[in-house]
Amino acid sequence: MHSLRLIYTTWPDADSAQAAAGIVVTEGLCACANLLPGMTSVYRWQGKIETAGECVALFKTSQAAAETLVARLTELHPYDEPAILGLPIDAESSAAGFLDWVASETGLGRGDPR
Repeated sequence: MHSLRLIYTTWPDADSAQAAAGIVVTEGLCACANLLPGMTSVYRWQGKIETAGECVALFKTSQAAAETLVARLTELHPYDEPAILGLPIDAESSAAGFLDWVASETGLGRGDPR
């Protein structure tokens, strides 16, 4: 059984999220990215309360590829301090085929050491 990780990120807009998603899927660092544009964030930054439109991106990857994916997303991200959070996923046994697909897409099914 493979371990799955969900990487949660926020991006300034759908275009930057989609560009990053295309790169990391192409590079085999994640199997899939889900983009959720239209989110509003309210946060304190440098002593001020800010409100901004953002796009959430969820990246499905293997435990083995998660660290490399996070590093790559950090490189691609336009924010000085991006929110990039790794979440473990408890998958039911019925998700075995999905877990195998994620593992295959992230190099684990091809002998890749990721």
